[in-house]
Amino acid sequence: MSTEKFISINGRKISYIEEGSVTARPVIFVHGFPFSKAMWADQVAALKDTVRVLAYDVRGYGNSEPGEATFSIDLFADDLLAFMDALKLDKAVVCGLSMGGYIALNAIQKQPQRFSGLMLIDTQCGADSPEGKEKRMKTIAFIQKNGLEVYAEESLKNLFAPVSFETRPKEVNFIRTTILNTPAEVICRTLQALADRKESCSYLPNIKIPVCVVVGSEDKITPPQVAQKMADAIAEPKLMVIERAGHLTNLEAPDAFNNVALEFFKNLTL
Repeated sequence: MSTEKFISINGRKISYIEEGSVTARPVIFVHGFPFSKAMWADQVAALKDTVRVLAYDVRGYGNSEPGEATFSIDLFADDLLAFMDALKLDKAVVCGLSMGGYIALNAIQKQPQRFSGLMLIDTQCGADSPEGKEKRMKTIAFIQKNGLEVYAEESLKNLFAPVSFETRPKEVNFIRTTILNTPAEVICRTLQALADRKESCSYLPNIKIPVCVVVGSEDKITPPQVAQKMADAIAEPKLMVIERAGHLTNLEAPDAFNNVALEFFKNLTL
């Protein structure tokens, strides 16, 4: 088990883990919503002998303090760049899953020179549609009235491929517990941030570094055709579809995911 560390960023405490040689290529994993850095445990173990692996808790999640500022993907991206500053990382590969992908795509627009590679995992570049925004507002109202139990169970149905409920019960339970242990207020603040986020599709052709787009074949939230559209807009894309996985490829098919990541990291030259 990795030792948890803390660092002060933008006026509040952020929790992170770090494994591997400090002289190796730094790779930062950014978790999805509403999870924590713990979702990357398998990747940390599998990749630490090849790269310097870092995974942190986005503000309000895991053991990172939420702070008072209004949540936004823009703010989360500033936190990512400040995290790199605090650890004196001039450049890093950034791997973002779902919301983590939104954060990575926002951050690269601010400081593209800080990125040596990008993994966009189970994510998309589009903003919420009006219907999507409305659904998030209804979810906020539902959680405020009813708590997280029903929300957690409904989320699991969308997050995992049907087969994962049989083959990956431990991972399903881990995500259920993670959601239930997250403060409802933090989840609602983040739902608002997700609803308000801007699109980043128009920026994709400007990305000049290698990009690996990863998607589960059974992802209901950001399906393979969404990943294909992103890859088509990127100059140096690699698209990997992971079979029998839903929206959490790193948890549902860890061996396949880790192999994809290792190959991507080994082929980077920057």
